[in-house]
Amino acid sequence: MSTMTNLSLKDKWLTFHRDNPRVRIRDAARQLGTTEAEIVAAFTGSSVIRLENKFPELWKRMPELGYIMALTRNESCVHERKGVFEKVGINSRHVGVVVGDDIDMRMFFERWAFGFAVFENEAAAFKKSIQVFDHQGTAVVKIFLQENSNHEAFETLAREFEDTLQLPALAIRPADPAPVYNDDQVEVNTFREDWSALKDTHDFFPMLKKHNVSRLHALRIAGDFARQVANDQVKSLLQLAAEREMEIMVFVSNHGNIQIHTGPVKKIVEIPGWINVMDAAFNLHLKLDDIASTWVVKKPTTDGLVHSLEIFDANGNMAVQFFGKRKPGTAELPAWTELVTGLQ
Repeated sequence: MSTMTNLSLKDKWLTFHRDNPRVRIRDAARQLGTTEAEIVAAFTGSSVIRLENKFPELWKRMPELGYIMALTRNESCVHERKGVFEKVGINSRHVGVVVGDDIDMRMFFERWAFGFAVFENEAAAFKKSIQVFDHQGTAVVKIFLQENSNHEAFETLAREFEDTLQLPALAIRPADPAPVYNDDQVEVNTFREDWSALKDTHDFFPMLKKHNVSRLHALRIAGDFARQVANDQVKSLLQLAAEREMEIMVFVSNHGNIQIHTGPVKKIVEIPGWINVMDAAFNLHLKLDDIASTWVVKKPTTDGLVHSLEIFDANGNMAVQFFGKRKPGTAELPAWTELVTGLQ
C-alpha cells in the first residue's frame, strides 16, 4: 500500500482495481482507508456527475429509465432485481415507496446523502448507473442501466439533476450512535400479549419500538411465536421453494432502503461461502459465514398467521427475510406454511 501513498484517490482505485480485479469496490474502499462514495466522487468531472440532493424528485422520474437492474445490499446480502419502475409514491420528504410487479422498494430519504450519475469506465469498473450513498459513504441503492434501458432518459436525468458544484470531496460523517434498547428490562408477559394482539405485519416494528426491544431479543423472548433453527436452513428453504415452484418474497434492507422480490426462485447455486439465486431477473447473494442465527417467526394478522424466515448476523442485524407470496387481505399460502414450519 505504501507505493500508493502519493497517488490521488482516483489513481489509487485505478491501480488497486488493475491489480485486484476480483475485489469489489465496497471491500476495496476499506482496504484503501476510504469509502465507496469517496472513490466514486473522485471521478467527478470525468466518469461521474454529482447529483443534487433532490432524491424524492429524482426517484419519481425512475420509470423513465425503462428496464433496469436495482441493487440493494447490506454487509451480508445482495439483492439484485431487474424490471421497470411502475408506481412511485412519495409520502413525505423522508419516506417513499415503489410498488410494481418488478421493482418493489421502501425508501427512507433522510438516510440518502450523496447521489451520482455514473458513466461507463472500464478501467474503474464503472457501469452506467444512478448510485446513492448515505452520510457515511456506504451504498444505499444503485440503479444499473441495461442494454434495453432508455439511455437518453439517463442522460436527461443526469443533466437535469446535476449539482451546480461538481466537487470530488464529500463531507463524510461518522455513524450515528447505536440505538440503546431496554432488552434486559422488557416485561415478557406483556410483550407476548402485545405480540398475540398484532393485526398486521406492519404493526410489528411499532410494537418493538413501544417496548424499546431489539428485533433479535424480541425473537428470543417471543415464546411460541419464534423458533431458532439451524443456520443452513436458508439453503433448504431456497432449494425447496425452487423444487416446488413456489412464489416467495425476499426482503433485503439497509437503513436507507428495503428491496423486495416477489415471485419464484429457480436456479439455486452454492459456492464456497455463499448461497445464491441466479435467475434471469432476480439474483440474491447471501454470505453464509455471516449467518449467526436463523429464526422461524409467526405474526398474527387479521388474515391468519404469517410465517417468515429471518436471518441475522453477529451484530444482530437482519441480513435477509423470507415470506410466502401474499397480499393484504389474503391468507398465507398453505404450501409456504408447510415449508417454513418444517425447517429444523
